[in-house]
Amino acid sequence: MREVVLVLASCVFLLLSCSQAARQGQDIRCGACRALVDEMEWAISKIDPKKMIQTGSFRINPDGSQSIREVPLARSEGNLLELMENVCERMEDYGERADSSTNRKSYLRIKSRSGEAMDLSEATLDSRVTSSLKFACETIVEQNEDEIIEFFAHETENVKDKLCSKRTDLCDHALKIPHDEL
Repeated sequence: MREVVLVLASCVFLLLSCSQAARQGQDIRCGACRALVDEMEWAISKIDPKKMIQTGSFRINPDGSQSIREVPLARSEGNLLELMENVCERMEDYGERADSSTNRKSYLRIKSRSGEAMDLSEATLDSRVTSSLKFACETIVEQNEDEIIEFFAHETENVKDKLCSKRTDLCDHALKIPHDEL
């Protein structure tokens, strides 16, 4: 009887450990997705919105016209692909914060873009965290490249929630996270 209790206790412990590890993996993927969106939005905002680029076919149609249209450079497919090449490098600028009540992890920028001092009292700075975020970001970009381009080319509102929660299901709890956190 004692052996059965020990086996059951071991099984419960293993299930809880697996559950917590899965949740931590989800937190990392969700945080990486939200950080990726934040970094892409920031990079897009730095490009002059008046700059346009011609896209479409440069072939001449039978009626003598061409199917060319002008789109903003910032949201063009070529520019978005270029931005996506380097976005995961910026995961080094993020730290981890644990919610004491839920033990869920969230990720916040620890390096200011403008050089201002930042409050890092709740952030954990760890190279394992940044390398995990970077790996998760690279995986997300690789697996969801078309969706990312589609969202940034056309969407401007709530991209974090739409891409990370609704389209990719990387964040099942993201709608409960305030929009200023990752």
